[in-house]
Amino acid sequence: MDELDARLRRIGQHPFRAKFRLYGRDRAIVDLRGIVTVRKHAEELIATRLAPAEPRNDGKQTPYRGHPVFVAQHATATCCRTCLSKWHDIPAGHALTDAERGYVVDVICRWITAQYVPAQPPP
Repeated sequence: MDELDARLRRIGQHPFRAKFRLYGRDRAIVDLRGIVTVRKHAEELIATRLAPAEPRNDGKQTPYRGHPVFVAQHATATCCRTCLSKWHDIPAGHALTDAERGYVVDVICRWITAQYVPAQPPP
């Protein structure tokens, strides 16, 4: 287990964060599009909604459902700059660097990958 897995485990023990799982439509998006495309979506969403120094509607910019990235953001505490600061030690008040954005996307995709088990074809 690496440091990121350990951090995700700690975050996942928080009662609010532990409620999130990939179900229904969110799971179907991963099925249909694949993790590579979902990762690209994560990169775009983080760049526009989280990366600016002062994101629009910070603390309220991430919906609870509608895309697996949104669900993962809440599950991994990457949903707003306050959560990034508290759980991931990425301070608010500055635009995220490329390395910080990459880290956030890695966190999101690691959670999605751990949650996702593709449907098994019948034998």
